[in-house]
Amino acid sequence: MNIRLRILWITLSLLTGTLFLYSAYTKLFPIQSFEYTMTDQVHLPHIVAAIASRFFIGLECSLGGMIALHFFGRNKWVLKSAFVLLVIFSLYLIWLWATAGDNVNCGCFGDAIVMKPSVSLLKNAGLLAIIGLLIKYHKGLNYKWVNVAAATLLVCTIASTYIFFPIFNRYTIDLTTLYTDNKDFVPAIDLTKGKHIIAFLSPSCIHCRRAALKMHELKQHNPNIPFFMVIGGTNGDLKDFWKASNAQDMPYTRLAEAPFRKYTHNIFPTILWVNNGKVEADVSYPELNQQVIEKWMAAAN
Repeated sequence: MNIRLRILWITLSLLTGTLFLYSAYTKLFPIQSFEYTMTDQVHLPHIVAAIASRFFIGLECSLGGMIALHFFGRNKWVLKSAFVLLVIFSLYLIWLWATAGDNVNCGCFGDAIVMKPSVSLLKNAGLLAIIGLLIKYHKGLNYKWVNVAAATLLVCTIASTYIFFPIFNRYTIDLTTLYTDNKDFVPAIDLTKGKHIIAFLSPSCIHCRRAALKMHELKQHNPNIPFFMVIGGTNGDLKDFWKASNAQDMPYTRLAEAPFRKYTHNIFPTILWVNNGKVEADVSYPELNQQVIEKWMAAAN
């Protein structure tokens, strides 16, 4: 083979694989954003979206890695699988364009790159053409062990997405204590109805203060974000807490130490995403992301 053509196929394989890997990465961090995209745009139930999102991310990541490594497998099944995956994604984009218009983010690169369905279809068309050429002209690595290695990598990568990013098990939280056993600090809103991000914070905890500060900053950008703080302890002065967090404009209640620790299991800050009394996520404050929160707010119940 002409050395220039060989360099061309190697380069195209590396670039294609890298693009697949980057696409998987942007969907993975944070994975909740991709889940909400699937529930909002494809109207999948939460559990189905959670399972499907991890499968597609793992598949995309493994195919990208193998293409970059030139692990094409027997009869180039890796490249053919990537081709079929792109066709499936393209059919989805056509459906999305027809039902939601061309001014929505298709989610192909998560929230990292906002891309319209029409632009993503052009991207996919180019990738399909490149993969078609690779299938026809590029042999990749032809060692006997490559097929076994490719199959092993595929299974391990998909399984890893479920292991390292486990599906959150929704559960019902009993918030009646805030209303029945908390007479002096009854919340002014009904936290059992609608969507609320409830943060259980200890006023003396530095991480709780940082969490409150971040929520305050996010609230400044979008006043509609339904943050609510449950501050542990009912007697201490909150002056230092407000000074560190600037969160005195946020809705909050106070709660006696015993029930507070029962809710938090002595881990705080505890930040729960509650939808009609069901906890749908339990996140740390660095994971609070305005775009993800807004997707969750917009997603159907």
